[in-house]
Amino acid sequence: MKYLLVFFLLFTVILSCKKDKVGYEPTPYELKIPSHFPEMIIPADNPMTVEGVELGRKLFYEKKLSGDNSISCGECHAPTSAFSDPDQFSEGIGGSLGNRNSMALINLGWNNAFFWDGRAKTLEDQIFQPVTNPVEMHQSWPDAVAKLQETLEYRNMFFKAFGEEGIDSVKVSKAIAQFLRTMISGSSKYDVMYKNEYSLALTLEEQEIFATVTAEEQAGYDLFKSLNGADCFHCHNGPLMQVMKFSNNGLDATFIDKGRGGVTGDPNDDGKFKVPTLRNIAYSAPYMHDGRFATLDEVISHYSTGVQISSTIDPLIEFASQGGVQLDAFERDLLKQFLLTMTDEAFINNPDFREP
Repeated sequence: MKYLLVFFLLFTVILSCKKDKVGYEPTPYELKIPSHFPEMIIPADNPMTVEGVELGRKLFYEKKLSGDNSISCGECHAPTSAFSDPDQFSEGIGGSLGNRNSMALINLGWNNAFFWDGRAKTLEDQIFQPVTNPVEMHQSWPDAVAKLQETLEYRNMFFKAFGEEGIDSVKVSKAIAQFLRTMISGSSKYDVMYKNEYSLALTLEEQEIFATVTAEEQAGYDLFKSLNGADCFHCHNGPLMQVMKFSNNGLDATFIDKGRGGVTGDPNDDGKFKVPTLRNIAYSAPYMHDGRFATLDEVISHYSTGVQISSTIDPLIEFASQGGVQLDAFERDLLKQFLLTMTDEAFINNPDFREP
């Protein structure tokens, strides 16, 4: 009995000294989705977590993802430019230039195709490509991962985000995708106009904003939606101010860049590009896939008188045969004033989207 008692006491002490196994307990991230927005579909294999978003934000601004440690994703998607590039073409490592303007990163969680030509079907897939692109970050994924793996901070952050040891390109893409899904813009004057139009409840703050809507801004909105006016709503409407499709908007009669056609190989897709959002358009110059227009005035002029006919022109550009919708100077100004209502200063200045 004496020996049994000693054994029992020793066994109890050992159990009491044994440390509990640390479990993987990520913190769910609650997206701040505006009340008038549709539901965002989150991939089942990449749930939103506080730890994942924090890691993705750090990686978005991490220069080690480039071959010479000189540029990050944030270099070509600047907060002050609505997370686009103010230069016509982005400069990669070694001074190399692409041939398309960097798209604004806004409300990507609702998109179903990525890049101007839609060659990536998911946000995670899109993130893989810039790292290895020779005119962008120009680095193999094994080299990028090896540099991250050297840092204790990153090893710990990846473990906290994914619950297992090790870093790889899939985890990098998932983390950055989580961060990008938090970048939601839905608090502009346009949002208040939209909610009022559809009799959606306005907060007291939104009621005060609606009281500042000018007659010119409202007239510009009416012109924007009019078939016999600016006729913009076929491609830009709803809370996202973006229709999920590819369109030839009459930039060229012949195509140097085939756009979507270069991906599908279908001549019927030549000259078609992803329709971008108009949100924060005042910040995201230059415009179009090749950044050819430096100002909003040039964009409005294109749709007024500069539309070029080709075999794949979008049939919804109903006045293409006469070069555009023929807006006069007064109408162009009204339209521009409405476009400026899509500026969301809270989004542009959100500290959660800036470099940590």
